[in-house]
Amino acid sequence: MAHWQDGRAALRVGADPTQIPVEIAASYGARTRGLLGRDGIDGAMLLTPAASVHTFRMRFAIDVAYLDRDFRVLAVVTMEPGRLGLPRLRARHVLEAAAGAMAGWGLRAGTTVKVDVPGRLTRG
Repeated sequence: MAHWQDGRAALRVGADPTQIPVEIAASYGARTRGLLGRDGIDGAMLLTPAASVHTFRMRFAIDVAYLDRDFRVLAVVTMEPGRLGLPRLRARHVLEAAAGAMAGWGLRAGTTVKVDVPGRLTRG
């Protein structure tokens, strides 16, 4: 996809055909708002472009996966509320989910994810 837009999509981890709901936050406003003001998330949120995140004013701990331009996971960390994540130099996208969710999906460093946007070709 040449240009990302805010909206809904499906995430697939590695070769697993299971689809995980994902919200795409591509606009400045959507990336800035992120998961603020929520009590949780069903699935994940993809921030793009992004190389770092923070959890100031968040209500729950999150898993954060830093993805390179090919959607390969560079690192996965769990962040408690009130933290500032260090930027990852090769990161182009950041995936956020409720703490513990990514381990359940088998998402870890080196895994490649795919983002299926309705009506568009698969990215990643």
